[in-house]
Amino acid sequence: MRSHDLIIIGSGSGNSIIGPEHDDMDVAIVERGLFGGTCLNVGCIPSKMLVYTAEIAELAAHVGPKLGIHTAFTGADWPAIRDRVFDRIDPIAAGGEQYRKGLDNVTVYQHDALFTGPKHIRVGTETIAADKIVIAAGARASIPPIDGLDAVGYHTSDTIMRLDEQPRRLAVLGGGYIAAELGNVFGMLGSEVTFIVRSDAMLRNEDEAISAAFTEAYQHKYDIRFMTGVSAVRRDGDDIVLDLFPSHEELRVDEILIATGRIPNGDQLDLAAHGFALDENGYLITDSHLRTNIDGVFALGDVTNPIQLKHVANHEAKVVRHNLAHPDSMIEVNHAAIPHAVFGHPQVASVGMTERDAITAGLDVTCHVQHYGSAAYGWAMEDTTSIVKLVMDSTSRHLLGAHICGPQASTLIQQLIQGMVFGQTVDQMATGQYYIHPALPEVIEQALLEL
Repeated sequence: MRSHDLIIIGSGSGNSIIGPEHDDMDVAIVERGLFGGTCLNVGCIPSKMLVYTAEIAELAAHVGPKLGIHTAFTGADWPAIRDRVFDRIDPIAAGGEQYRKGLDNVTVYQHDALFTGPKHIRVGTETIAADKIVIAAGARASIPPIDGLDAVGYHTSDTIMRLDEQPRRLAVLGGGYIAAELGNVFGMLGSEVTFIVRSDAMLRNEDEAISAAFTEAYQHKYDIRFMTGVSAVRRDGDDIVLDLFPSHEELRVDEILIATGRIPNGDQLDLAAHGFALDENGYLITDSHLRTNIDGVFALGDVTNPIQLKHVANHEAKVVRHNLAHPDSMIEVNHAAIPHAVFGHPQVASVGMTERDAITAGLDVTCHVQHYGSAAYGWAMEDTTSIVKLVMDSTSRHLLGAHICGPQASTLIQQLIQGMVFGQTVDQMATGQYYIHPALPEVIEQALLEL
């Protein structure tokens, strides 16, 4: 058995832990897949490169003609689109792997990790150990138990972006952010997309006004089957046939995208069998310093945090990096005001409480919805559907939450995040700074002033 000073499981955000302060340590990285983890290889980066491509197609097809521009969308070269993405990404993953392998103090194990004791890990045919371990093993797609699914084949976000051919007909199971983003990519590039959604709305965890606006926008573009499930799937020639319930309809498609959530990978490491504390959903439990209940073992990212966002994992990696190097002056993780965005068309961005959250918490709140079209730039865009919704504590006049559905939502929300983090009141945010006229951020100013 080989002993190391530090073992890191996962090369996503966990890979960023290693710095000059660890040059005198014998470090092991265990990575079973591509270096860079989910975000680089099968998540944020490739999907947003595809999202941007799809946005151009949508602008050409619908926005240009609306504004008197003779644009049109006449089809997509899917292999070229795919290759543009992965011809850039794959060398980055390979380069990261070669860089780590080239360091004298780092050993890379390209195997699954399986704990055989609290600090003993089997990798391939070897067992390794260390006093300090970081578990950054990520999460994976949750696959629903549908009869025949394995036999006919399906895709998740891990595989669908590398398809050889664009499907003519695509069924998307799910109504969350992965479904919304990737379904829209293929839809805007010309596939016939059908969403199969168990609930009555898209993005149902967003604020109700945002979910409603987004749902309406997608209903204008796509066939969405709400309150619907799949009882079985089967092959019929070249077709994949989905049996829907409760309608008893058949849906024929060429490919299936499963986007029904993600689950942490802690079970694949056999953590529970060796004393690690997990919550009821399988997430590895950590304290404010990101220590697990096993002395010397830290954890970060999707394996421990149901808020499965790259910017959260990156923040947690910085905390773990500091705490490994400074055990006598550890810092705490900061999970206040975590924003997120959905890169569909329209975009959605959110931070803090929804109106529903605030009312459930018993808070006295004031809410306001502002339409993009009330601002000069929104008017210039002829935008009649996009909205900003703010949720304010009526007593303190501090912003509890901000929610946007519309163009540039992921950018517009940043000034509201900053105001919340620095403790500004709504009045200070509205009047304590200039807003460039006639830029789109004026819709944020207007929303704040209305409160």
